[in-house]
Amino acid sequence: MKKLIPFLLLIAITTVSCVPSRLHNELKAQKAKCTTENDSLKAANLNLTTHNNELSYQNEDLKVRISNLEKDTTRILGEIRKIKAEKEELNAKYDQLIKDGPLAAANTEANKKLIRDLQKTKEDLQKREDEIAKKEKELKEKAFELDFLGKELDAKTSRVDELEKLIASKDSTAIALKNSIANALTGFTDKGLTVELRNGKVYVMLEERLLFATGSTVVDVKGAEALKALAKVLESDLSTDILIEGHTDNVPMKGTGEVKDNWDLSVMRSTAVVKIITSNSKVSPARLTAAGRGEFNPLDNSNTVEGRKKNRRIEVIITPKLDEIFKVLEKN
Repeated sequence: MKKLIPFLLLIAITTVSCVPSRLHNELKAQKAKCTTENDSLKAANLNLTTHNNELSYQNEDLKVRISNLEKDTTRILGEIRKIKAEKEELNAKYDQLIKDGPLAAANTEANKKLIRDLQKTKEDLQKREDEIAKKEKELKEKAFELDFLGKELDAKTSRVDELEKLIASKDSTAIALKNSIANALTGFTDKGLTVELRNGKVYVMLEERLLFATGSTVVDVKGAEALKALAKVLESDLSTDILIEGHTDNVPMKGTGEVKDNWDLSVMRSTAVVKIITSNSKVSPARLTAAGRGEFNPLDNSNTVEGRKKNRRIEVIITPKLDEIFKVLEKN
């Protein structure tokens, strides 16, 4: 029996040591996924801004082209009116020559001149008629192009308006959400909690002192109250995704248990926050991502006591879903 006890202890120790390793790998995989999704959102926001600017530039170009076509149309119409007036004058001259022809028949030279004048008048009339036909064809082409560009401008203007309304709606929603969160967490603002709106996203930053004891991954009672209040606001808004980021200072961890370094600490803290939110609200786990940034995204690079204190934090980043905006972009 005495020989059996050390053997059982060895098995238990081996089993326990495997758990942190497996958890460590799972959390690192979650962190990599989170980073990829965050980069994707940044790229989507940049693409949206660029596309909106391109549409605005295209609209301005179309307006210039339409203005030029309208000027060309006015010019061509003026030329047609002038040509028609000249044609009427030539027709009158031709009729007069025909009328005067018999009177000049007795004079051979006068008759020859009359014939030459009649022939020239006929050729001039034909040239003028050809010019009128050419101008009328050109005018029809301009009118067709003008109509096409007008419809294209209307379509692009409509898309720009739709995008601007969607963006304004997202911004308005983000502002309203930020205000709701700030109101719900008023009692914690003097305990290390701030709420900000940046780039259309709501950032809820919770300092370490509000949530955790030094080096711990267990959320304390006061911190849990703040997270529960936040969760109640988040569960009423289904149009956002939620990223929980853990951040540490740059002091190396010297742990020998589950938490071996700052990566472990940041990821496990973000996971602990996620579990409190999902356990105390109807927020769908599908909307949540837990990630650890370790010491590599500091707020303060001074490397002072106060700076390191600022860097030890949890950031809850609430991002509006961009599905509707992407649908508009795909219409192009």
